[in-house]
Amino acid sequence: MYQVEASKALLKPRLWAARSARLRVPRNVVMLGLVSLLTDVSSEMVATVLPLYLVFSLGASPLVFGAIDGTYRGAAALVQVASGFASDRWRRPKGVAGLGYGLSALGKVALVAAGNTLGGIGAIVAVDRVGKGIRTAPRDALISLSSAKDRLATSFGVHRAMDSAGAMLGPLVAFGILLVAPARFDAVFVVSTLFAILGLAVLVLNVQGKPDRAPRDGAAPSFRAALRLVIEPRFAPLLIAAAGLSIASVSDAMIYVGLQRSIDFDPALFPLLYVMTAIAFMGLAIPVGQLADRIGKVPVLLAGQALLFVAYGVLMMSSVGYLALALSLLALGGYFAATEGVLTALAGALLPERLQASGIGLLITVISLGRLLSSLLFGALWFAVGLQAAVICFAAALALAIALAAPLLRRAQSAALDG
Repeated sequence: MYQVEASKALLKPRLWAARSARLRVPRNVVMLGLVSLLTDVSSEMVATVLPLYLVFSLGASPLVFGAIDGTYRGAAALVQVASGFASDRWRRPKGVAGLGYGLSALGKVALVAAGNTLGGIGAIVAVDRVGKGIRTAPRDALISLSSAKDRLATSFGVHRAMDSAGAMLGPLVAFGILLVAPARFDAVFVVSTLFAILGLAVLVLNVQGKPDRAPRDGAAPSFRAALRLVIEPRFAPLLIAAAGLSIASVSDAMIYVGLQRSIDFDPALFPLLYVMTAIAFMGLAIPVGQLADRIGKVPVLLAGQALLFVAYGVLMMSSVGYLALALSLLALGGYFAATEGVLTALAGALLPERLQASGIGLLITVISLGRLLSSLLFGALWFAVGLQAAVICFAAALALAIALAAPLLRRAQSAALDG
């Protein structure tokens, strides 16, 4: 797996040449991966301890916690299209991404100063998630524009592997701090702030703002041109396929809750499910990306979606053991590895250079809204007819979504190869 010891080491020509020869991944992609790794350590430290802090330390009611948790998960979707367009319009993807990373770092600083005010924490969480929404599309556009079109899935695989490493390390760092200093949530927030600032520093100092494929002349795209991507014959099939697949995919959080109910293990171990999935994602992201570049992105993407049937099957079992639990987590990590970066890579190959961030922002927004609808539908079905019946309904919906998405995705891939 691609290893990164330090930012300074990556700047050494011989070391970089050896690693580049093995994976042929541009330096800019690795630097962006390092930024995401550090930022995800920071974000996941907060995400892991926030429920404990709000409910057990501040005495927040379930209603208040639900509102803050919904803000944490939903605020990013509101600004993704706008930030993508601004990145393309101003031709400054690094600057727009830097604004997003800076807002998230500022949110961590504010958490330290917020004390025990629930309203203040809710507002700070919203700022942090808006920062995530701002940075995602221009960051992915930078990855795409830094890479050759026939190596996009590998580049996104390297980035997602490093990103998931941060998602794995964040909860562990937070757990270690609370183990040494119980209930010192302020210490977690301070360390989280340091990681966020370090990630921003790597972006500012080491990421190239004008990669090789970035447009340098011609008219800047209009907002109308960006919105027309929704009905553009080359790109619209990808958006439709992504919407259908995301609506039929049960979220990882809902799957984890279902697994806990099926096995009835100690709720204190619940965060480890996220860690195990992140480990599987991290280990599979690069080889799956390389495979997608060799045999085509669509077969890998559809196979990744099909891995959800493993998790669905485990949820439908009347008795679930730890071996089945491990298998479902491995399948879930494989699902993320074969879909998240690969789908963005397909979009990057399909979109014109001048609308990379706008198109990726649209794609991310469609997927986010689809997942929101999926969670609402699955939760309602679970409440109405029970877990196993809800899973059966979603398994049938996923089979239908894959069948309908396959020709749309092949059409998109053909358009990317032609153009």
